[in-house]
Amino acid sequence: MIFSAAIACASPGWAQTAAERLSLPAPEAREGTTTTIDGAEIFHSESGSGDTVVLLHGYPLSGALFGRVRDMLDDDHRVVTIDHRGYGKSTTPKVVTDVATYASDALAVLDELGIDSAVIGGMSMGGPILFEMYRQNPDVFDKAILIDTNAGPASAIETGIWNGTITALEDSGEVSAIIPFLLPNMLTGETRLVTAPAQADYLAEVIKQSSLDGALGGAKVLANRPDSTDTLKNMDIPVLVIVGREDTLYPVAISQQMADAAPRGELVIIPGAAHAAVFEKPDEVGQAIGAFLSAE
Repeated sequence: MIFSAAIACASPGWAQTAAERLSLPAPEAREGTTTTIDGAEIFHSESGSGDTVVLLHGYPLSGALFGRVRDMLDDDHRVVTIDHRGYGKSTTPKVVTDVATYASDALAVLDELGIDSAVIGGMSMGGPILFEMYRQNPDVFDKAILIDTNAGPASAIETGIWNGTITALEDSGEVSAIIPFLLPNMLTGETRLVTAPAQADYLAEVIKQSSLDGALGGAKVLANRPDSTDTLKNMDIPVLVIVGREDTLYPVAISQQMADAAPRGELVIIPGAAHAAVFEKPDEVGQAIGAFLSAE
């Protein structure tokens, strides 16, 4: 029976893409607008109406990361996602070497869209970008959401991971070369191998959409990111910290430290989720964000 099912799924009449299995648009088929910023074409997408929520994706993904949680938020809010330069449907004329470039791009998109202030959330690499946005323009923040990220600089071990990523990219010339390392960190083994392998397939497609220069730049930025701990301590706005309980890249203890450091911080731990909790457990993450947005 298992053999027959495998044959059926492999046949053209039965095969479905990961996007179809998850009822999502293919990463390359997402609709949105492109804005030219300093030689790069920055893709952004929005849906819904109401108070604005801006979501910044992690490495080496795109705004497609938020496709599963978006539907839980845009009934009552205007949800904006941005593909950082070199990722998803955005281009980059060169390798980015500093987090300020990504932050300036995001602020320019908000200006283009006429957004004076918003709730801004960042997942993983989106966290350092969020902190840099705050340093550049704190008035644009109503609230902040930190998802599976880290306010501190890269440790020696983490720096080694990103330097190894750079070497793998340079040696292979292919972004797909880093997928086998990244996916086990993004999703739990239970999700990847048993309950929802389509999630792993979809995120792999998202990663493949990144350009080589984009992936190289993000790894360099993560390896050399500034310490944003003092920035977090000075963020006198509501801050929600969300972390997957099984996140091995930035474990729960790191999120607890961030929630404690923020003057008005709170922590939500998502059971059964790893680093990409916002994709792996969208219902739980969406409920946490929704409650945070509705709170006074």
